[in-house]
Amino acid sequence: MRLYKNARKVFLEIVCLLYVFLLVYAAMNKGLDFENFKVELGQSPLLSAFAGWISWAVLIVEFLIAILLLFPSTRIKALYAGFCLMTMFTAYIFIMLNYSSFLPCSCGGILEKMSWQEHLVFNIIFVVLAGLGLWLNHSQSSPGRKAKKFLSYPANLVLTFLCSCVAVIILFLSSEEIMHHQNPFIRRYPHHPVTLTHTLDLKYNSYYFAGAGEGKLYLGNYTVPMYLLSIDSKLRQQKIRATFNRDSFSFKSIRMAVRPPFFYIIDGKSPAIFSGRISNWNAQLQNPRPPYFSTAIPMDSSTIAFRGISKTNNNNILGVFKAGTQSKIKMAPQLLEMQIDGVFDTDGMLHYSQEMKRIIYLYSYRNEYIVADADGELDYRGNTIDTVSQAQIKIAYLKEKTEQTMAKPTLTVNASSSVCGHLLFVNSNVPGRYEQKEVWKQASVIDVYDLNKNAYVFSFHIYGIDGKKLRNFLVTPAYVYALIDTKLVVYQLNEKLKNEMKRVAGKSF
Repeated sequence: MRLYKNARKVFLEIVCLLYVFLLVYAAMNKGLDFENFKVELGQSPLLSAFAGWISWAVLIVEFLIAILLLFPSTRIKALYAGFCLMTMFTAYIFIMLNYSSFLPCSCGGILEKMSWQEHLVFNIIFVVLAGLGLWLNHSQSSPGRKAKKFLSYPANLVLTFLCSCVAVIILFLSSEEIMHHQNPFIRRYPHHPVTLTHTLDLKYNSYYFAGAGEGKLYLGNYTVPMYLLSIDSKLRQQKIRATFNRDSFSFKSIRMAVRPPFFYIIDGKSPAIFSGRISNWNAQLQNPRPPYFSTAIPMDSSTIAFRGISKTNNNNILGVFKAGTQSKIKMAPQLLEMQIDGVFDTDGMLHYSQEMKRIIYLYSYRNEYIVADADGELDYRGNTIDTVSQAQIKIAYLKEKTEQTMAKPTLTVNASSSVCGHLLFVNSNVPGRYEQKEVWKQASVIDVYDLNKNAYVFSFHIYGIDGKKLRNFLVTPAYVYALIDTKLVVYQLNEKLKNEMKRVAGKSF
């Protein structure tokens, strides 16, 4: 019997020493690279919203438990606390493995070299060791107690285990709600959501994205406006010359758009819209002619969403124009909201989601986007995760206040964007919390938003080339295409990102 008691005492001592070593080692690694630990915890899919105080709490608690384990009078209480802490770590990893598609690491040292599955097993072993040590100590210190009370102690440990798990689940659910709908400007970066596959030198920086579909990418060129460059998945190129059913036409500002099986020749200053099929690349002038516009996006073969100038106050205004025998123009003055001048402050990017049948407008100088139906009726106003809600611009008036221009360089919040299905991709110019400045000098950040849920999802980087950063990009269901100076860079969406895109997909409007 005495030998049995001594064995239990030795076992408890070994468990406590293992915990001291583990907690001190983990805490020191976190403390030596604390900023990186806080950054990685801030990008965790579970605890992003609470990274500030949790990073300090974990560090302090780990050191405190390790110290208390050294003293006999506090050893059992400290081991109990270690049991709870390791249970919470285990629950955290389990949720990460089963309910998250991207896995950061913030452990440090040897523990960082483990896979997440290995780390889960490692933590479970320590939870079992602490639980067994506490159980054996309880039976040793309470020999005169009835069996009923002795047998109830494992039940208390199980209850403690469950409470610790529930605490992590509550933190996870609270963090998710805050991150998706009340984001405190903390970005989440999955591990390698896109993979660089090809880089093609186009020789000129005058190309722009005209569209994509049926396995091909189409690029327009500002210097040769009637030509398109078609590029397939194997980077085979084909030059296409579009024609139209007029001997001559006075174009002023041509932009090409391709939405297979249709293509469009659009000029808002003429104004005119030509459309045709990509089978012959011959376009017909759509009648009647549309109103003047500064930007437009095709919705179908005869309908465009556009941004023009209001006749009542000369401010920017969104509208929908349909050509043909049942032509109509429907203006939507309620969509764009003036903050300063109604022109520069409402500048932005116009998109149309064929899958959602929705118009999306993203402001350039503030953290807001608009989602409207195909008739221009507002669905809702969403916000990007940065904090710039007011356009930071200053206007100067020229020629007796008949012309206006920017009086000073201004902050462009959203530089470029793309819509793919129910997801909005935004190239943001504003760094968030827990982000490294060195990365921002080298890369452009793409934030992803779920338009069905009006929620932020995650972010990823597109790195520059030879000191040149992203100037525009296009997202398709399989690829991200980026224009960087004269280069076309092709990224393939990884399975984790594809799965995340499917997982966050909600029902359409």
